Amino acid sequence: MIAVLDDPLADYVARRDIADALARYMRGLDRLDEALFRSAFHPEARIDCGVYAGDLDGFVTFAFGFLGQMQASHHMLGQSRIALHDAASASGESYFQAWHGITDAAGAPRDLFIAGRYVDAYACRDGQWRIVRRTLISEWATDTAATGGAHMDAPQTLRSARGGRDFSDAPVWP
Repeated sequence: MIAVLDDPLADYVARRDIADALARYMRGLDRLDEALFRSAFHPEARIDCGVYAGDLDGFVTFAFGFLGQMQASHHMLGQSRIALHDAASASGESYFQAWHGITDAAGAPRDLFIAGRYVDAYACRDGQWRIVRRTLISEWATDTAATGGAHMDAPQTLRSARGGRDFSDAPVWP
């Protein structure tokens, strides 16, 4: 059973704010936006993603170094189940799939997909719901030759960008 706060509005707001923290995490990764990424966590957060386990500062250095070597990445959230324990603590499990544009030793493009679940603990401090503990559980991964060149290399294809240069950072509509 998923715990529910007595006040339906407080329950909704807590779940909404936790979902927003999850979205900030994903967007921060893909846009390499460190401030947005950090805003998903309380400063003392501990993260274990298998290849890194430790504090938030170390995780930022690891994640941004790892993803910064890649052409691009695309992290998607699937279903999330959030259990509110009280007005200041919650836990949850969120499914994810992540695509990483990498190259092989010869420089040929490859598609690395990783899928799994985030098992999290959340805390609300000063009105801010954020992640305080995260463990990444890997379900599957695949690494294949990239085959999307016909679409991705077309001059009219709008490509994702990092560092504040993505269309979504400052949309200019025709």
